[in-house]
Amino acid sequence: MTTEQTFVIVGAGLAGAKAAQSLREEGFAGGITLVGAEAERPYERPPLSKGYLLGKEEKAKVYVHDEGWYAENSVELLLGCRVTGLDRAGHQVELDDGRRLGYAKLLLAPGSSPRRLDVPGADLDGVHYLRGLGDSERLREAVGGGGRVVVVGAGWIGLETAAAARGYGCEVTVVEPQPVPLRAALGPEMGAFFAGVHRRQGVDVRLGLGVTGFLGTGRVRAVATGDGGEIPADVVIVGVGVRPCTELAERAGLAVDDGIVVDASLRTEDPDVYAAGDVASAFNPLYGTRIRVEHWANALNGGLAAGRSMLGQKVVYDRPPYFFTDQYDVGMEFSGWFAPGGYDSVVVRGDLEARAFHAFWLSGGRVVAGMHVNQWDEGIAPAQELIRAGVRVDPDRLADPSVPLADLTKG
Repeated sequence: MTTEQTFVIVGAGLAGAKAAQSLREEGFAGGITLVGAEAERPYERPPLSKGYLLGKEEKAKVYVHDEGWYAENSVELLLGCRVTGLDRAGHQVELDDGRRLGYAKLLLAPGSSPRRLDVPGADLDGVHYLRGLGDSERLREAVGGGGRVVVVGAGWIGLETAAAARGYGCEVTVVEPQPVPLRAALGPEMGAFFAGVHRRQGVDVRLGLGVTGFLGTGRVRAVATGDGGEIPADVVIVGVGVRPCTELAERAGLAVDDGIVVDASLRTEDPDVYAAGDVASAFNPLYGTRIRVEHWANALNGGLAAGRSMLGQKVVYDRPPYFFTDQYDVGMEFSGWFAPGGYDSVVVRGDLEARAFHAFWLSGGRVVAGMHVNQWDEGIAPAQELIRAGVRVDPDRLADPSVPLADLTKG
């Protein structure tokens, strides 16, 4: 297969696998090489902090495709390999074993890596980060027998692993320096709601408190906090965000700004190089700005869109971001986006105390994001329709369950 016929995908995660799928479904007959740093074939990450971590989902269910799919579709899988260099002029990537792969089109989808806490004791046994399949398996073994668990960070990973640990009967403490959980993602109003969800389940949620180190000899025994206190711990889970893996793009001279800069078709400034998934800082016409989305749906849909774009099809990737979570008796879907502080008000429609409601974030009278909790009959679709409609809505009517949400899309 010549370089002119070969597309290379860096990153064998959900975005990369879906791009390969999209290329074949759209009739691309050339070579596809999918390069992944992990030894596992492409898998989905949400189960790692949800069903798989809880032991409710079998390992076979986490994979994007059946094992035979890649051979059946002539997709070459190079697993356990890292791409260390990108020669844009020569249309080649270099692997860590010295091999060089030529490409006609290149997709960068290496994902992201957990932010590490640079504090004393960070390397002690019993301190866990959750990103890969092996991390989830080790964490499940660590919390499966109960014990004292301290979760550092009240973002999505922190709260989902806290819920899983409580499900195993662990004594759980969550430490978060912000005044509410999920402040950046949801703002203070709905962040406070999730603090209440965990406190009702017996989690000790400590807000406005930082971590200064981990204590122990060989193995962690406690977490040192910014107020001078110590929290006993048999297991520590650190969930303080992720960093997009942009090093390859930076070394190759591609524009990077909180991710690899791409346009609405997921193409970089180099017409033969694309980016998708966690690593892509993509212009979203719906919001009129570049945003980087770290969630499952963006990897899935972005990978499919990138495949079509690499084939020269007209692609405008303008989906509102989407996320879902399951914590205890709370099932939630969220869609939309706003910058920190980028909304005027939050309108609640339903019963907050009963954990059965919709919430809408408004800016300038328009819905920019929405979520539902346990409202599966309507789901998230009405919120997405309001976001796309871009019309001004009456907050009182929006909050009134007797007014059909579909009526509000007309303004």
